[in-house]
Amino acid sequence: MEHKKEKPVRVVIALGGNALQNKRAGTGAEAQLKTVRETCEYLAEISVKGFEIAIAHGNGPQVGQIVMASEAAADTFPVMPFDVCDAMSQGYIGYHLQQGLKYALNNRNRNIPVLTIVTQVVVEKDDPAFRNPTKPIGPFYTEEEARALTEERGYVMKEDAGRGFRRVVASPIPRKIVEIDSVRRLWDSTVVITVGGGGIPVIEKENGVFEGVAAVIDKDFAAEKLAEDVDADILMILTEVDRVFLNYGKPNEKALDHMSVAEVAKYIKEGHFAEGSMLPKVRAAAKFVRANPTKKAIITSLYKGTEALEGKAGTLITFAK
Repeated sequence: MEHKKEKPVRVVIALGGNALQNKRAGTGAEAQLKTVRETCEYLAEISVKGFEIAIAHGNGPQVGQIVMASEAAADTFPVMPFDVCDAMSQGYIGYHLQQGLKYALNNRNRNIPVLTIVTQVVVEKDDPAFRNPTKPIGPFYTEEEARALTEERGYVMKEDAGRGFRRVVASPIPRKIVEIDSVRRLWDSTVVITVGGGGIPVIEKENGVFEGVAAVIDKDFAAEKLAEDVDADILMILTEVDRVFLNYGKPNEKALDHMSVAEVAKYIKEGHFAEGSMLPKVRAAAKFVRANPTKKAIITSLYKGTEALEGKAGTLITFAK
């Protein structure tokens, strides 16, 4: 009797900023490449275990640096539009990930292509996010520095999860991934890096024309949309902590091994998760599971990714317990 080959588990991995830039290593391109190479060792282990993966990533620090550099040179060169800065960050982060992951895979005798797709993501022009910017970009500032930037440059500055003040921009909800058909065609043969930085935010106009807008789409929601569109089995969001916590940073903090969609909603209502930190992650995880009740989401750290996929670490989010 012929046995059917077991279908590989499809995983969309969303990388947080700490997986791309390590403050101790610095913030330049060389420092980022060193950090990314270390990150890719962990990603390669997931691939070697037989999981089929696609990678999404954030770009908050990087796009902030690109925008700041462009604005600083405004007396000499035209300021780059924000959507172009998004595209630039996608390209250079993807390039670093391609280099690092291909090297790590080759060292494990897993010779598969790694490819970055510069990805556009459609948002709605009347999304409420354009009236209420919430997405942090760039470095942290003191309250005094933030006040000066608001006065001098008109930035919207907000306190970010107790870590200082950052510039915030609109973060509209992703509605459609323009290049999704190409991602689907490549899936079985290639590790695809896509919707980098949440994707380049565009408005869809008549006759298939797209127009870029000034925004940064949250990478967790873009990864969730990607996971739905490629029929992934697991959405895995990698961040700085091994698990999701209630009362994080307080004496009564509690680590969570498992949450149902209903529990996620309850904890959000109780105010356990910060806007610029864990809140978008748990919302994206719950959204994926709600749309696919037989699937699951995982939130954990980069270093625990393989263990989490084996059920030994992280916070698992399922439709019901």
